[in-house]
Amino acid sequence: MRTVLNILNFILGGAITTLCWLFATLASIVLIFTLPLTRSCWEITKLSLLPYGNEAVHVDVLRPDNKNALLNTGGTFLNIFWLIFFGWWLCLTHISTGIVQCLSIIGIPVGIANFKIAAIALWPVGRRVVSVEEARAARDASARRRY
Repeated sequence: MRTVLNILNFILGGAITTLCWLFATLASIVLIFTLPLTRSCWEITKLSLLPYGNEAVHVDVLRPDNKNALLNTGGTFLNIFWLIFFGWWLCLTHISTGIVQCLSIIGIPVGIANFKIAAIALWPVGRRVVSVEEARAARDASARRRY
């Protein structure tokens, strides 16, 4: 089922959003001071191409033993920079693509996936794309550690 939905996503607009993310990735490579954004761009590019079966999870949930206040602060500054220069137009791209996809009944699940990626597009630094199973296991382990 995931494969069918991923193909449907690609046909109904996922190719456009993936190309936008590739452009943002290339722009972050070309502009030297944005190199720390490149990994996050690439991670979300993968999610935009194959949204079903993958999920974006924050690094602190995946590897809680590597938590670092300095890295989190740097990530916040990078996210603010990202939001101003790249995030808003990528978010609008996902929202507009999601609206167009939701106009047909067959495109509603794909449109909902684009709305989820639109939220991630605003604040992507520190997120990693992992399989749904790995994300679920990381969240369960995080919940067990808290309680």
